[in-house]
Amino acid sequence: MDEKFQKVKGYLLELNHEITYENEEDGVLMVKKEESGINNLVLGVADPILVVEQYIFKVKNGSSDTYKRLLQMNRDIIHGAFTLDESGEKVLFRNTHELENLDLNELEATINSLALLLSENSREILQLSKK
Repeated sequence: MDEKFQKVKGYLLELNHEITYENEEDGVLMVKKEESGINNLVLGVADPILVVEQYIFKVKNGSSDTYKRLLQMNRDIIHGAFTLDESGEKVLFRNTHELENLDLNELEATINSLALLLSENSREILQLSKK
């Protein structure tokens, strides 16, 4: 068993997240915590880093106003940031951590940052997804 994968998995369970998918060989975990608005949060254990990603929405027309607003919203995100996937069409929340020093509080802060982002900006994110 991969020690770092098990450490991340243990933290997620301690934080009461439901693990909906796991593949230790690929280092992938997917979790949800409905009361926090977290669904299909993907964690990739890719030593030496942990990648935390949540799909937010697909950009329909790619207007500069949409991207400008996402960048402005990034300023208020405590941990992590909005990013785009390789296609430039999918907006993701993403944060990375060094696995060597990762602790429970650090992972919890990232997930709480995502939950706060979703709760405080749900209407605006919904509007951006329709543009």
